[in-house]
Amino acid sequence: MKVLLLQDVYKLGRAGDVKRVANGYGRNYLIPQGLAVLATPGALKMAGQIRTEADQKRAILNQEMSGIAKQLEGVTLTFPARASETGRLYGSINTRMIADAVSEKAGVEISHRQIDSQPLRMIGEHFIGVRLTVDLIPEITIIVHREGESIAAALEEAELREEMEEEYEEVEEVYLEAESEDSETESQED
Repeated sequence: MKVLLLQDVYKLGRAGDVKRVANGYGRNYLIPQGLAVLATPGALKMAGQIRTEADQKRAILNQEMSGIAKQLEGVTLTFPARASETGRLYGSINTRMIADAVSEKAGVEISHRQIDSQPLRMIGEHFIGVRLTVDLIPEITIIVHREGESIAAALEEAELREEMEEEYEEVEEVYLEAESEDSETESQED
């Protein structure tokens, strides 16, 4: 099904774009929500007009939201959590918790749907985008540390874990290369 987008749709396109979508997605979500119309010849004639109006609205919205983006840029949040010896959390830090903390710290109301992240399940430093508009996505820093430990200790532990993972990947690559060379020499001997 081809649809003409009337509004910007995250991860699909901008207003005025013609997109091919699954029938159910278009029929059950995009069209009833007023986000799109069927791409008929009459609707396609309006695409340019829709695109220019949306560009103007987007520019105004980006201008309004740029102040909020400046407030959010560089915000650092810390979350104490229970974690295992390997640094894996027993629970997780979800988008609702992050949105509430951002709203409290920056004084700006943020919905959990605007947080671009999966739930955090490891100790360490995480960089997460807050989707204010399609074009404006400031990045915040989230530090997850063990309850009762200092933030510096958590960051140090996360750094060590990353180094160990990199070393493990390098060793695994060397092993796989050696294994493939062995199989090539065996096939040549036959």
